Amino acid sequence: MTSDTPVVRRLYGRRRGKALNQTRLDLMDRLLPAVSVPLEEGDANLDPRIWFGPSVCEVWFEVGFGKGEHLAWQARNNPEIGFIGCEPYENGVAGLLAEIAEHKLDNVRIWMDDAAVLLAALRPASIGRAFLLFPDPWPKARHHRRRFVSHDRLDILARALADGAEFRAATDHADYGDWIVRHMSAREDFEWTAERAADWQGRTEDWPQTRYEAKALEKGDKPLYLRYRRMTR
Repeated sequence: MTSDTPVVRRLYGRRRGKALNQTRLDLMDRLLPAVSVPLEEGDANLDPRIWFGPSVCEVWFEVGFGKGEHLAWQARNNPEIGFIGCEPYENGVAGLLAEIAEHKLDNVRIWMDDAAVLLAALRPASIGRAFLLFPDPWPKARHHRRRFVSHDRLDILARALADGAEFRAATDHADYGDWIVRHMSAREDFEWTAERAADWQGRTEDWPQTRYEAKALEKGDKPLYLRYRRMTR
């Protein structure tokens, strides 16, 4: 895929869940416009740092942030980093907005649409780290095309990541875990950083637990924690 290849919007699943309470409705009305990524039709080669203040030295990117607890933790603990979170699910966005408001996070921006569309509009090598944590595994074979990990989308991600940037992926779904490993192993632009089994059996200290991971562990599932490095161009 080349940098000028058009990206088709492919959003699947629900956009809304249970009704939001008034506090979160107010956040959606008041705060979301202020922290939304202002991407316009035809935008390309954008430096994502333009959406943050001068103190931000690097931008990290999360695909499908769920309720936002991981992204908010990272933003609190890395104030010099700008964070872009992509999540089309309204209830998840409202959850992250609550974290932004509570902790006064000014280094978070939200893209409430397809992550690949935004990644394709960014300048090459402009993202310092990317996360894909416990995504919907779309377990039925006819739905596998909906998985974020695919040849085309990994092309887009690789283009946006800086040399040496880390891509973290985690899943508690055995088939999707195998799918990720097989797709990533087939690429020459990513290197799996694991040196021993313990490296994919647990998180590092700077990788907080999410509610989806907690549910998986309660069920007795064993998540797979994968870390890849973007190879030098």
